Amino acid sequence: MPQVLFQDLGLIDYKKAWDYQEELFKANVDAKIENRKADKTITPTKNYLLFCEHPHVYTLGKSGDETHLLLSEAMLKQKGATYYKINRGGDITYHGPGQIVGYPILDLDFFFTDIHKYLRFLEEMIILTLAEYGIEAGRYEGYTGVWLDADNPLKARKICAMGVRCSRWVTMHGFAFNINANLDYFNNIVPCGITDKQVTSLQKELNREIDLEEVKEKLKKHFCNLFETMLI
Repeated sequence: MPQVLFQDLGLIDYKKAWDYQEELFKANVDAKIENRKADKTITPTKNYLLFCEHPHVYTLGKSGDETHLLLSEAMLKQKGATYYKINRGGDITYHGPGQIVGYPILDLDFFFTDIHKYLRFLEEMIILTLAEYGIEAGRYEGYTGVWLDADNPLKARKICAMGVRCSRWVTMHGFAFNINANLDYFNNIVPCGITDKQVTSLQKELNREIDLEEVKEKLKKHFCNLFETMLI
Protein backbone atom coordinates (compact mmCIF):
# COMPACT_ATOMS: atom_id res chain seq x y z
CA MET A 1 0.00 0.00 0.00
CA PRO A 2 1.59 3.33 -1.05
CA GLN A 3 1.92 5.96 1.65
CA VAL A 4 0.97 9.63 1.22
CA LEU A 5 2.38 12.39 3.40
CA PHE A 6 -0.45 14.66 4.56
CA GLN A 7 0.23 18.33 5.34
CA ASP A 8 -2.28 20.99 6.37
CA LEU A 9 -0.72 24.32 5.37
CA GLY A 10 -3.50 26.39 6.96
CA LEU A 11 -4.21 29.85 5.52
CA ILE A 12 -1.36 30.44 3.09
CA ASP A 13 -0.62 32.93 0.30
CA TYR A 14 -1.45 31.38 -3.08
CA LYS A 15 1.98 32.05 -4.62
CA LYS A 16 3.76 30.59 -1.60
CA ALA A 17 1.67 27.39 -1.82
CA TRP A 18 2.16 27.23 -5.60
CA ASP A 19 5.94 27.53 -5.22
CA TYR A 20 5.89 24.75 -2.61
CA GLN A 21 3.83 22.53 -4.92
CA GLU A 22 6.27 23.20 -7.76
CA GLU A 23 9.20 22.25 -5.54
CA LEU A 24 7.65 18.88 -4.57
CA PHE A 25 6.42 18.26 -8.13
CA LYS A 26 9.85 19.00 -9.67
CA ALA A 27 11.64 16.75 -7.17
CA ASN A 28 9.41 13.84 -8.20
CA VAL A 29 9.71 14.50 -11.93
CA ASP A 30 13.50 14.86 -11.68
CA ALA A 31 13.71 11.64 -9.67
CA LYS A 32 11.72 9.76 -12.30
CA ILE A 33 13.96 11.06 -15.09
CA GLU A 34 17.08 10.06 -13.13
CA ASN A 35 15.69 6.61 -12.33
CA ARG A 36 14.72 5.99 -15.94
CA LYS A 37 18.20 6.94 -17.18
CA ALA A 38 19.79 4.61 -14.63
CA ASP A 39 17.19 1.90 -15.28
CA LYS A 40 16.81 1.48 -11.52
CA THR A 41 15.41 3.40 -8.55
CA ILE A 42 18.14 5.72 -7.32
CA THR A 43 15.80 8.30 -5.79
CA PRO A 44 12.31 7.14 -4.78
CA THR A 45 9.43 9.51 -5.46
CA LYS A 46 7.17 10.73 -2.64
CA ASN A 47 3.42 11.25 -2.52
CA TYR A 48 1.75 14.22 -0.82
CA LEU A 49 -1.72 15.46 -0.02
CA LEU A 50 -1.75 19.16 0.88
CA PHE A 51 -4.79 20.93 2.34
CA CYS A 52 -4.96 24.70 2.75
CA GLU A 53 -7.02 27.87 2.52
CA HIS A 54 -5.96 30.95 0.55
CA PRO A 55 -6.56 34.67 1.00
CA HIS A 56 -8.87 35.97 -1.77
CA VAL A 57 -7.33 35.06 -5.12
CA TYR A 58 -8.38 34.39 -8.72
CA THR A 59 -6.43 31.90 -10.82
CA LEU A 60 -6.63 31.36 -14.57
CA GLY A 61 -5.71 28.00 -16.11
CA LYS A 62 -3.53 27.75 -19.21
CA SER A 63 -6.55 27.22 -21.50
CA GLY A 64 -8.59 29.98 -19.82
CA ASP A 65 -9.94 33.24 -21.22
CA GLU A 66 -8.65 36.40 -19.53
CA THR A 67 -11.92 38.19 -20.23
CA HIS A 68 -13.56 35.86 -17.69
CA LEU A 69 -11.99 38.02 -14.95
CA LEU A 70 -14.48 40.89 -14.66
CA LEU A 71 -12.27 43.15 -12.51
CA SER A 72 -9.60 45.71 -13.34
CA GLU A 73 -6.30 45.73 -11.45
CA ALA A 74 -7.58 48.61 -9.29
CA MET A 75 -10.81 46.76 -8.50
CA LEU A 76 -8.85 43.65 -7.52
CA LYS A 77 -6.88 45.72 -5.05
CA GLN A 78 -10.08 47.28 -3.73
CA LYS A 79 -11.50 43.82 -3.01
CA GLY A 80 -8.27 42.66 -1.37
CA ALA A 81 -7.76 39.97 -4.02
CA THR A 82 -4.83 38.85 -6.16
CA TYR A 83 -4.74 37.26 -9.63
CA TYR A 84 -2.43 34.64 -11.16
CA LYS A 85 -2.15 32.92 -14.52
CA ILE A 86 -1.12 29.37 -13.70
CA ASN A 87 -0.13 26.07 -15.31
CA ARG A 88 -3.12 23.86 -14.50
CA GLY A 89 -5.92 22.91 -16.86
CA GLY A 90 -9.28 24.67 -16.82
CA ASP A 91 -10.42 28.28 -16.86
CA ILE A 92 -10.75 30.86 -14.09
CA THR A 93 -11.73 30.14 -10.50
CA TYR A 94 -11.71 31.76 -7.08
CA HIS A 95 -10.03 30.65 -3.86
CA GLY A 96 -10.64 32.20 -0.47
CA PRO A 97 -11.13 31.65 3.26
CA GLY A 98 -13.77 29.06 4.10
CA GLN A 99 -12.80 26.90 1.13
CA ILE A 100 -10.84 23.65 1.44
CA VAL A 101 -8.23 23.58 -1.31
CA GLY A 102 -6.57 20.22 -1.88
CA TYR A 103 -3.33 19.63 -3.75
CA PRO A 104 -2.48 15.93 -4.26
CA ILE A 105 1.08 15.60 -5.54
CA LEU A 106 1.07 11.94 -6.48
CA ASP A 107 3.24 9.70 -8.58
CA LEU A 108 0.42 7.87 -10.34
CA ASP A 109 2.80 5.00 -11.15
CA PHE A 110 2.07 3.97 -7.54
CA PHE A 111 -1.68 3.99 -8.20
CA PHE A 112 -2.86 3.90 -11.84
CA THR A 113 -1.73 5.71 -14.97
CA ASP A 114 -5.07 7.16 -16.04
CA ILE A 115 -5.66 10.90 -15.61
CA HIS A 116 -9.40 10.61 -16.27
CA LYS A 117 -9.74 7.98 -13.55
CA TYR A 118 -7.70 10.24 -11.27
CA LEU A 119 -10.11 13.15 -11.78
CA ARG A 120 -13.12 10.88 -11.27
CA PHE A 121 -11.61 9.67 -7.97
CA LEU A 122 -11.13 13.26 -6.77
CA GLU A 123 -14.73 14.00 -7.69
CA GLU A 124 -15.92 10.84 -5.94
CA MET A 125 -14.09 11.86 -2.77
CA ILE A 126 -16.15 15.08 -2.71
CA ILE A 127 -19.39 13.28 -3.65
CA LEU A 128 -18.97 10.75 -0.80
CA THR A 129 -18.17 13.54 1.67
CA LEU A 130 -21.29 15.48 0.69
CA ALA A 131 -23.37 12.32 1.08
CA GLU A 132 -22.34 12.28 4.75
CA TYR A 133 -24.12 15.64 5.08
CA GLY A 134 -27.23 14.32 3.36
CA ILE A 135 -26.46 16.05 0.07
CA GLU A 136 -26.73 14.14 -3.21
CA ALA A 137 -24.07 15.39 -5.60
CA GLY A 138 -22.81 14.21 -8.96
CA ARG A 139 -21.08 15.08 -12.21
CA TYR A 140 -22.22 17.40 -14.97
CA GLU A 141 -21.54 15.90 -18.39
CA GLY A 142 -18.77 17.72 -20.23
CA TYR A 143 -17.36 19.43 -17.13
CA THR A 144 -15.04 18.45 -14.32
CA GLY A 145 -15.85 19.17 -10.69
CA VAL A 146 -18.78 18.28 -8.46
CA TRP A 147 -22.31 19.55 -8.96
CA LEU A 148 -25.68 19.57 -7.24
CA ASP A 149 -28.84 18.93 -9.29
CA ALA A 150 -26.57 18.05 -12.19
CA ASP A 151 -29.46 16.42 -14.04
CA ASN A 152 -31.43 19.69 -14.09
CA PRO A 153 -29.76 22.39 -16.25
CA LEU A 154 -31.92 25.10 -14.64
CA LYS A 155 -30.87 24.19 -11.10
CA ALA A 156 -27.35 22.79 -11.60
CA ARG A 157 -24.78 24.50 -9.38
CA LYS A 158 -21.13 23.76 -8.74
CA ILE A 159 -19.81 23.14 -5.23
CA CYS A 160 -16.29 21.99 -6.06
CA ALA A 161 -13.99 23.09 -8.91
CA MET A 162 -11.04 21.06 -10.19
CA GLY A 163 -7.99 21.66 -12.32
CA VAL A 164 -4.82 19.59 -12.45
CA ARG A 165 -1.45 19.36 -14.09
CA CYS A 166 0.26 16.05 -14.82
CA SER A 167 3.74 15.34 -16.18
CA ARG A 168 5.42 11.90 -16.24
CA TRP A 169 2.39 10.75 -14.23
CA VAL A 170 3.17 13.17 -11.40
CA THR A 171 0.20 15.38 -10.47
CA MET A 172 -0.17 18.84 -8.95
CA HIS A 173 -2.92 21.42 -8.36
CA GLY A 174 -6.26 19.79 -7.49
CA PHE A 175 -9.64 20.82 -6.09
CA ALA A 176 -11.38 23.75 -4.39
CA PHE A 177 -14.34 22.71 -2.22
CA ASN A 178 -16.67 25.52 -1.10
CA ILE A 179 -17.52 25.04 2.56
CA ASN A 180 -18.05 28.45 4.24
CA ALA A 181 -16.66 30.50 1.34
CA ASN A 182 -17.94 34.01 0.56
CA LEU A 183 -19.72 33.27 -2.71
CA ASP A 184 -20.00 36.98 -3.60
CA TYR A 185 -16.42 36.76 -4.91
CA PHE A 186 -17.61 34.44 -7.70
CA ASN A 187 -19.67 37.35 -9.09
CA ASN A 188 -16.42 38.93 -10.27
CA ILE A 189 -15.59 36.13 -12.71
CA VAL A 190 -17.21 33.76 -15.18
CA PRO A 191 -16.51 30.67 -13.02
CA CYS A 192 -14.68 27.98 -14.99
CA GLY A 193 -15.83 29.83 -18.13
CA ILE A 194 -19.45 28.71 -17.58
CA THR A 195 -21.85 31.63 -18.02
CA ASP A 196 -25.20 30.11 -17.10
CA LYS A 197 -24.58 28.08 -13.92
CA GLN A 198 -24.48 29.07 -10.25
CA VAL A 199 -21.88 28.31 -7.60
CA THR A 200 -22.83 27.08 -4.14
CA SER A 201 -21.28 26.04 -0.83
CA LEU A 202 -21.95 23.49 1.88
CA GLN A 203 -22.88 26.34 4.24
CA LYS A 204 -25.42 27.71 1.77
CA GLU A 205 -26.98 24.30 1.13
CA LEU A 206 -27.31 23.43 4.84
CA ASN A 207 -27.98 26.99 6.01
CA ARG A 208 -25.39 26.78 8.79
CA GLU A 209 -21.66 27.25 9.28
CA ILE A 210 -19.71 24.02 8.85
CA ASP A 211 -16.71 22.78 10.85
CA LEU A 212 -13.85 22.73 8.32
CA GLU A 213 -11.79 20.28 10.36
CA GLU A 214 -14.69 17.82 10.36
CA VAL A 215 -14.93 18.05 6.55
CA LYS A 216 -11.17 17.56 6.19
CA GLU A 217 -11.33 14.32 8.18
CA LYS A 218 -14.10 12.99 5.94
CA LEU A 219 -12.16 13.95 2.80
CA LYS A 220 -9.03 12.21 4.08
CA LYS A 221 -10.99 9.03 4.87
CA HIS A 222 -12.51 8.86 1.38
CA PHE A 223 -9.18 9.72 -0.26
CA CYS A 224 -7.53 6.76 1.50
CA ASN A 225 -10.34 4.38 0.59
CA LEU A 226 -10.50 5.39 -3.07
CA PHE A 227 -6.76 5.47 -3.68
CA GLU A 228 -6.12 2.45 -1.43
CA THR A 229 -3.46 4.34 0.46
CA MET A 230 -2.45 5.43 3.93
CA LEU A 231 -1.85 9.02 5.09
CA ILE A 232 1.19 9.57 7.30
